[in-house]
Amino acid sequence: MARSIYITSPEGDTGKSTVALGVLDLLVRSVTRVGVFRPVARSTDQRDYVLELLLAHDGVDLTYEDCVGVTYEAVHENPEEALSRIVSRYHEVERQCDAVVVVGTDYTDVAGPTELSYNARIAANLGAPVLLVVRGADRRPDEIRQIVDVSLGELRQHHAEPVAVVANRCRPEELVTVRKALGAELPVWTLPEDQLLNAPTVGALMEAVGGKLAAGDAELLQREALDLLVGAMSIEHLLDKLTDGAVIITPGDRSDVLLGLLMAHAADGFPSLAGIILNGGFYPPPPVARLVNGLGQRLPIIRTDLGTFRSASAAAATRGRLTADSQRKVDTALALFEKHVDGERLLELLDVARPAVVTPLMFEYTLLDRARGDRKHIVLPEGTDDRILRAASTLLQREVADLTILGNEASIRARATELGLDIAAAEVIDPKDGELHDRFAHEYAELRKHKGMTVDRAREIVGSVSYFGTMMVQLGLADGMVSGAVHTTAHTIKPAFEIIKTTPGVSIVSSVFLMCLEDRVLVYGDAAVNPDPTAEQLADIAISSAQTAAQFGIEPRIAMLSYSTGESGTGPDVEKVRTATALVRERRPDLDVEGPIQYDAAVDASVAKTKMPDSTVAGRATVFIFPDLNTGNNTYKAVQRSAGAVAIGPVLQGLRKPVNDLSRGALVQDIVNTVAITAIQAQGLAHPTPTEGPA
Repeated sequence: MARSIYITSPEGDTGKSTVALGVLDLLVRSVTRVGVFRPVARSTDQRDYVLELLLAHDGVDLTYEDCVGVTYEAVHENPEEALSRIVSRYHEVERQCDAVVVVGTDYTDVAGPTELSYNARIAANLGAPVLLVVRGADRRPDEIRQIVDVSLGELRQHHAEPVAVVANRCRPEELVTVRKALGAELPVWTLPEDQLLNAPTVGALMEAVGGKLAAGDAELLQREALDLLVGAMSIEHLLDKLTDGAVIITPGDRSDVLLGLLMAHAADGFPSLAGIILNGGFYPPPPVARLVNGLGQRLPIIRTDLGTFRSASAAAATRGRLTADSQRKVDTALALFEKHVDGERLLELLDVARPAVVTPLMFEYTLLDRARGDRKHIVLPEGTDDRILRAASTLLQREVADLTILGNEASIRARATELGLDIAAAEVIDPKDGELHDRFAHEYAELRKHKGMTVDRAREIVGSVSYFGTMMVQLGLADGMVSGAVHTTAHTIKPAFEIIKTTPGVSIVSSVFLMCLEDRVLVYGDAAVNPDPTAEQLADIAISSAQTAAQFGIEPRIAMLSYSTGESGTGPDVEKVRTATALVRERRPDLDVEGPIQYDAAVDASVAKTKMPDSTVAGRATVFIFPDLNTGNNTYKAVQRSAGAVAIGPVLQGLRKPVNDLSRGALVQDIVNTVAITAIQAQGLAHPTPTEGPA
């Protein structure tokens, strides 16, 4: 039977969706199959945005229709029949899952006192322990305590079992005070109010005022509006009132205000606006409209027929929602939950059993947790790419790593703000200017003087983002580098070969892919760098791959792959693998290694029993070393596509300091994972794993 948790509150506007998302995220990284369930949805005509948010989370594999119990209308018509239907629908979800997050009602359609009672009855009938969420906004600690006491009494009266309390949206400076005020009867966690989570998008404001996009980029309608101003005054008075992320409502016939706002938005030293709403049904005359369009700005300009008062009222009444299409809000919500809620304690309360398998999502979350545990400084050279900025925002919000982004600071920060991203905690450096450029030129000239390098020539070279980032790593100004989203592999790793060089005792830089299958993680090497390694190089790749595996919590059992197993085959290719296997055993007798061995004998226990019954590796290999790049690259892609595996990498190995290459088609999550991997590699330099042995 699945373990479940029922998340409910005694009122609306508690930020329950933030808590639900955090609990779901915690469970997805802890068990194999996680479901969500909404006992009462708003209606059948309008989809429930909270349910859609949770279903969009990776690791939940259910349809919207699967996860809805009944509508408010059904509860009104016959509460008992609706309750019976809810229980039946829930058990259909429960049968498919190891854990279920149940999200209670939203206080949009039923009187408050009866609604909490009904939630309590649902929780009791589902056998689900209750996580109570209360709102701390605009309340004193003693007032929050009173609401909690009344709510817990109501839940218990209807035989529900509360196991913990979350006071959400508290004043940041009162988190400890509120926690103490709520006592120690149950575990209590307090989360601070965050302006971003309550901010509506510009698109939501456009919908609220019945407007349409008159100019600007529709993509930027997804940016959050952090402030709302009515700009009916002259532009010189309005400029001092502007704030980052503000939407300005101004009469459509005030061309002077419109042009002034656009100039301020584009100018250094002024806030970056989120949008402009022109009200009254007016729009600037053609000459001014041509000027606006000629400026080439992307700021959304919305036109509405409503007057100033009605526009401002409608906009001010628009609530922000935590939805799946706002990655910044999702990152913020998850970061708040991770920072303020003891996830391990919550899992203990739910008595969630840890599975023996490791799913791709579990592995990815492990990467983030390990990187977060000992934060390292990673440099991202490709600051002009939106994917890098989005990944940087996620990494900083989740506190995975400290970051330096390379590029023009003004343009990078402006673009991030325009996209609604928060990269304020990142350092931004222009590689073509400043003290570091000159210092790196002299350092690089010294490193390459044996090749005839001059300082003047070095100044040109280190202005390249890849060389600049590599010099930062070499000189200890960053712990690692991740690049390749817009540059070739050669552009990324050639500077590392020249500057950082290989680890002592390692003759070759190689790569592995971490192949996340449905129930385990395997290591494939080399599938990205070396076309046709020699036997000696193949041995180096195997040893490096074993060290990488151990670094990421994978017990290394090495299969040296070939087209024959054991002594059954002959030929140059088989002999290369046989020689490489012998070299690994000679150099690292502590490692479990088998070869030559075919893939089926390495991975399938039944085949291994026939072909190599006495092997400690056959049938249970975790590290697969391919004889050449052709075999390795094709195999990893075949497994990725045919078995639905998640391929993380390539992860470079053999360098003295970590540098990793991205695919030019990398997704934002790929970049996040690669930064986490690079940070963990950097951690390993300070704390070598047991399998690394002597250099």
